[in-house]
Amino acid sequence: MTSIKINGVEKRFGELAALSDINLEIEKGEFFTLLGPSGCGKTTLLRTIAGFYRQDKGDIYLGDELINDVPAYRRNTGMVFQNYAVFPHMTVFENVAYGLKVRKLPQAEIDKRVAASLKNVHLTGYEARTPDKLSGGQQQRVGLARAMAIEPRVLLFDEPLSNLDAKLRVEMRDEIRSVQKALGITAVYVTHDQEEALVISDRIAVVNFGRIQQVGVPWEIYKNPVNLFVATFVGKINTMEVSLGESRAGGMRMAKNGSVDFLVPEAGTEDLSKAVLAFRPEDVVEVDEGAQVAATLSGTLKIASFLGTVASLEMDVQGTTIVIERHRPRRSDIPDIGQKVEFSVPPEACLLFDAATGARLGRGKA
Repeated sequence: MTSIKINGVEKRFGELAALSDINLEIEKGEFFTLLGPSGCGKTTLLRTIAGFYRQDKGDIYLGDELINDVPAYRRNTGMVFQNYAVFPHMTVFENVAYGLKVRKLPQAEIDKRVAASLKNVHLTGYEARTPDKLSGGQQQRVGLARAMAIEPRVLLFDEPLSNLDAKLRVEMRDEIRSVQKALGITAVYVTHDQEEALVISDRIAVVNFGRIQQVGVPWEIYKNPVNLFVATFVGKINTMEVSLGESRAGGMRMAKNGSVDFLVPEAGTEDLSKAVLAFRPEDVVEVDEGAQVAATLSGTLKIASFLGTVASLEMDVQGTTIVIERHRPRRSDIPDIGQKVEFSVPPEACLLFDAATGARLGRGKA
């Protein structure tokens, strides 16, 4: 197992700053995900680790080895690509064996490694097939087996599931995670899919505009975002600008959006009169007379989306759109369009951000 250390890495393409002051430490055997929107720099960072790009500034270490000047073919990293990248004229065996033959390994060792890699991805018995006889998921398994066969120091994944259908993506992400943990190999995984990142990762780095926004375990990234970008990019969330009012008992403060009142944590807002309030749809609760809330919110249902385990309700609350969710819904939990619905937002579910900078105010514990 090999750790990865990235110190002050920067990369430019002409006037575009693709990476700016990237600092990361990825632990041995960790499944580490780079998550962000298209064009944010995550694939550039992955390819810089692989050696396909040369950074303009900063250092990259694999274990204790500084690899700045080590060419890609000598870094001993395995790459799994988005587009499968299997050779159409080669059999499964030949595809997986390709990197081993380039390294001029003995045939007996090639046979052994190919067999082990195919077993890991459940493709034993497919050795003689060509890619045109395989499904998309099977072709991606061939790519994974080929990357593993060279016994790399680290595995690098560049959005490997984006070309697969939804059901197959779920199966493959679980399989990739299982194989990675069984082998104990360090993995860096690039994706723009928030759910995929939350499920598959030990830790996540959220990237935007070439900068690391936040690094943490999935729970912390989702529940305790450090800024408004992370909060809005990872999962669904309601946001609105609020005016901050008088203090209340228990370290709380009033907040108002139009004529809608909220009770929010005061910590970090003492010198502010305005903020951005955010809360997750699943944190909205049914009206409870004993709950500590500023007021009952009353909204009119605009759109109801039944998703099986979840009903997503889009409400018009005095001109503000708020989305709430009801989990494991019964038919009676989904009102008719135009019907009034009452709910409340617990103070502990309220996240506050600086309206000018987007920085989190009074950050709590995940």
